Amino acid sequence: MPSAPPDRLPGTSGDTWLDAPHSAWAVWHLDELAPTQTVGRGTGPVRPLPRASRELPVGDFLVTRGDGSEATVRDLLDATETDAFVVLQDGTLVHEEYAHEGAETGRHAVLSITKTIVGCVVASLAERGDLDLSAPVSAYVPELGRSGYRDATLRNLLDMRSGVRFVEAYSDPSSDVNELDRRLVDIGLHAYLRTLPQERPHGSSFRYRSSETDVLGWVCEAATGTPMATLMSDIVWGRIGAEADAYISCDVKGSAIHDGGFAARARDLARFGQMLLDGGTVPDLGAPEEDPQVVVPARWLRDAWGVDSDIRSAFIESPSELTYRGGWYRNQMWFRPGPYGDVLLCIGIHGQLIHVSRRTRTVCVKLSHWPDPVDLDRSQDTLRLCDTVGGILAARGHHPSTRPGRGLPGVAAGTRRGSSTMQHRSPAPT
Repeated sequence: MPSAPPDRLPGTSGDTWLDAPHSAWAVWHLDELAPTQTVGRGTGPVRPLPRASRELPVGDFLVTRGDGSEATVRDLLDATETDAFVVLQDGTLVHEEYAHEGAETGRHAVLSITKTIVGCVVASLAERGDLDLSAPVSAYVPELGRSGYRDATLRNLLDMRSGVRFVEAYSDPSSDVNELDRRLVDIGLHAYLRTLPQERPHGSSFRYRSSETDVLGWVCEAATGTPMATLMSDIVWGRIGAEADAYISCDVKGSAIHDGGFAARARDLARFGQMLLDGGTVPDLGAPEEDPQVVVPARWLRDAWGVDSDIRSAFIESPSELTYRGGWYRNQMWFRPGPYGDVLLCIGIHGQLIHVSRRTRTVCVKLSHWPDPVDLDRSQDTLRLCDTVGGILAARGHHPSTRPGRGLPGVAAGTRRGSSTMQHRSPAPT
């Protein structure tokens, strides 16, 4: 039987919303804790997600964990604070589950998955000539002319390779990412970004920094004179056949939090992932016989999936190589080698993930409320879980006892790029 929705606990606020135990409620109710702007779904038809004839038996399939032990998909979902888990294969809804009643219509905070959506906005604006990716930030936002971002190009920001000093250490209260959060409620995002200095040449190694996306979002708004919520709706959300409006949270000045303020329904996030899987296109629901509609330029995604020695070397030099071994970062998206080829990842702290596999034609959306922002074991288990589910579905109807997916290696086993080889549930006891 489904569980009752979590209650708001005393002390839940904008300061504590990601802390356990407050987060179980707060990730579904960010709009009650912060100012937000609507990201409209548009007026077009909803993209249907036809249900598969067979439910995915998550209690039957085993996943090999990083320590070599095995656990079922069901066990791993329960052990990793899963709020929602949606799986598509070629646009067909294979599995859908939620932690509590009514969550299928709730909008869950996705944190840094927001960055990928901003990246898609940049792609469209660049394609139509509103942005030049080789231009410096200050060409669009003169207010950053005395900051470390002055001469950084938009390409530097898209790949998080500027030379700006910004430390993304969530557990350190004095780190820049936590200072950014504090400034959102007093001086605002823009004023804070103007204070960031440069510490090394732009275009050097990859370092994950939320400030890069915040500057990108500011650039998009400045270049078009349009708020990010409207850009997201017009360019992305209003064109993927979403079933519901999304929203994005804002700072004290009303600026969208481009690095992590987005919230949406899980099924709509799966539709977004399916669009990425389909090369940036969606079916023309008004005229199915016509060519697909382009949401994100195909060459933008081809460029991101591809990797050269420069991109790979920049990633190897970063701490992220330890978690996403063999991976890279391009156009505000993560990539890693998996057992069924390279995988595109949209990632948010505290366990938010869209996992897109071209080889298995699958999209997995997992929304969570991990107690810690970053957890290597939970990350590895989640990636292995999604790899295994994709492998099972690609095998098309194999019985669990003969499945080729048992014991699939996860990212820890793949050190080279391209190493290929509606039900509810009760949450696990805590």
